Amino acid sequence: MIAALGLLIGIILGLVFSPDVPAGLEPYLPIAVVAALDAVFGGLRAYLDGIFDDKVFVVSFVSNVVIAAAIVYLGDQLGVGGQLSTGVIVVLGIRIFSNVAAIRRHLFHA
Repeated sequence: MIAALGLLIGIILGLVFSPDVPAGLEPYLPIAVVAALDAVFGGLRAYLDGIFDDKVFVVSFVSNVVIAAAIVYLGDQLGVGGQLSTGVIVVLGIRIFSNVAAIRRHLFHA
């Protein structure tokens, strides 16, 4: 619950202050956001399943963002950044939808 509250506060602060993202980091921001959302939905699923661990959540959150950004950076260096970005988005998207489906089944018993 703390993670969801932190996410909400972060979104509100981002909308209020509208921070500027350095041009060099702009290609990595969408990937980092999707990776962070994957960790958040995974944490919510774990919470509903009764197996949430805050240390695992923090490590998962940070490592998802760092690994996803590193994969895209490597793709940029190899000249295939668009393809690797698409791959990362597809994989994380599948995980997000899988977690959301599990959350829906848990909440609505359907």
